[in-house]
Amino acid sequence: MGQTGDAGPMTEPTQGPQSAREAVREWTKSILVAVVVWLVLRTFLVEAFRIPSGSMENTLLIGDFLFVNKAIYGAEIPYTGLHLPVFREPVRDDILVFDSVEEEGLKVVKRLIGMPGDTLAMKGGVLYRDGRRVDEPYVRHDNPGKSESPEYRQKMHDWQVKHLVGDTTGYTPDLQDWGPIVVPPDSFFMMGDNRDLSYDGRYWGFLPRGNVRGTPLIIYYSYDPNSWKMLPALTAIRWNRIFTRPR
Repeated sequence: MGQTGDAGPMTEPTQGPQSAREAVREWTKSILVAVVVWLVLRTFLVEAFRIPSGSMENTLLIGDFLFVNKAIYGAEIPYTGLHLPVFREPVRDDILVFDSVEEEGLKVVKRLIGMPGDTLAMKGGVLYRDGRRVDEPYVRHDNPGKSESPEYRQKMHDWQVKHLVGDTTGYTPDLQDWGPIVVPPDSFFMMGDNRDLSYDGRYWGFLPRGNVRGTPLIIYYSYDPNSWKMLPALTAIRWNRIFTRPR
């Protein structure tokens, strides 16, 4: 009787190159899906924003990092000029993130002070709306005696005089005393909470409604960039501000 030789253990054919291609394809699809999801979220729902100046102190500080709610006022559909439906319209005292009326591509954050039809004025640094003093607990005055240059005062005069109520003869506005002016339709009047250190609507005029992009949702990170400590982004974190909502 003949003997059958031992053929040894059976092995699966190798799939090395094909398996590697499959893995690359799967990773590529995952990355593309993640990018698309991120773009959709950033375009229509939430966008990150960093506070670069002290114009909104103490509400927002230099070194605050925010998530901005873009959906609430109707996010813009890119390249169409159209907007998604709004959840609600901006109202007085809302903090808005908006496109600058002077510098393309620059986003700015200020507080909504005046709605269409409001008559606004300041006397001695105090805001009046429709003839009544406005209670503004969020306002900060670091330098109430600040004097503007003739160039800036002229800039304030040139746009404000067109909306001034009453006689315009001899109108000479400054940072603390101006108006009364009336907010036109489909526009807002914006000011920073740090009134003596804010380049805002007093200088450049009214904000078109179409420039509004969103409102701060939450502060997700904050640190003091002027700290004496080394690596302040890691050693000077403002833990008490993280996950708080600006108001």
